[in-house]
Amino acid sequence: MEKIQIKIADVLIGKGAPVSVQSMTNTPTDDVQKTIKQINELKEAGCDIVRLAVLNSNCADKIKEIKNKTDIPLVADIHFDYRLALRAIDMGIDALRLNPGNIGGEEHIKLVVDKAKKNNIPIRIGINGGSLEKYLYEDNKMSLADKMVKSALDNIKILEDKDFNLIKVSLKSSNVKTMIEAYRKIYELIPYPLHLGVTEAGTMRGGIIKSAIGIGSLLTDGIGDTIRVSLTENPVEEVKAGFDILNALQIRKHGINFISCPTCGRCKINLIELAHKVEERFKNLNKPITIATMGCPVNGPNEAKDADYGIAGAIGEGYIFKKGELVKKVKEKELLDEFEKIVLGDLE
Repeated sequence: MEKIQIKIADVLIGKGAPVSVQSMTNTPTDDVQKTIKQINELKEAGCDIVRLAVLNSNCADKIKEIKNKTDIPLVADIHFDYRLALRAIDMGIDALRLNPGNIGGEEHIKLVVDKAKKNNIPIRIGINGGSLEKYLYEDNKMSLADKMVKSALDNIKILEDKDFNLIKVSLKSSNVKTMIEAYRKIYELIPYPLHLGVTEAGTMRGGIIKSAIGIGSLLTDGIGDTIRVSLTENPVEEVKAGFDILNALQIRKHGINFISCPTCGRCKINLIELAHKVEERFKNLNKPITIATMGCPVNGPNEAKDADYGIAGAIGEGYIFKKGELVKKVKEKELLDEFEKIVLGDLE
């Protein structure tokens, strides 16, 4: 099936475009200063697209001011009220997230679709396993994944019947297996880009694990065009986690890829402490390189030979290497400073 590519502002999505990392502000959208501050923090972390909650007309009216003071694509999150979608478009929003089936009748849907088409505004149909149409919940024969796919197809048809194809689709569930199953099924049925995510994934540790499994499994299959790691944390952490997933799969490099070996009885240095210090020392270096922290000077360089830079420790001394080749031996207490000097010197 020939896939469709869409564009949100200047970001291409689908059909071979780089996988985009998205997040959502958690500030009140009508608090313009707080919202702009958070958007800028998300952009600084590398976020490609930011979604805003548009709860009422006051939020919608603030979009223009926010747009004028930021330069990252913005998506308006709309529920139930078609008028908010219309107003968001008037205020310069770059895309909408809504389900056409829940914004009112035929007349309301037509108004939104016509205006979106006229202004080249894509619409993401956002299906959530916890908020499907009532008739689907009453069907005891379908799996939840199948119900999500059915809901997506019904909502897609509403837009297609009005000759609208600037569509992106998400099928999120808090159940990782259900989410994976739903995306795999819908991928074979539609040509539109897919936005991946495990909804209500939780706080940092559990949320990242669930998201890495769900999003990572699908990306490995070649499924997915944009991603959001949904965490009960500062949204900046969502962006970091998103890029960590893309880095791990070597889909899109952003920032440092840190690797380190597990501790074992051969280790003669405090490897845990050293690995944390290395990550802290280079955390603000936005270069697409791999840095390895290894505990064994014999096997370490060879095991991490694909890393651009690495260090390994022994009793009272340390070793610095590039691409598996030893470049310097130093005293243990000098290891971190000397390593930083070499890495930054090469990258200047």
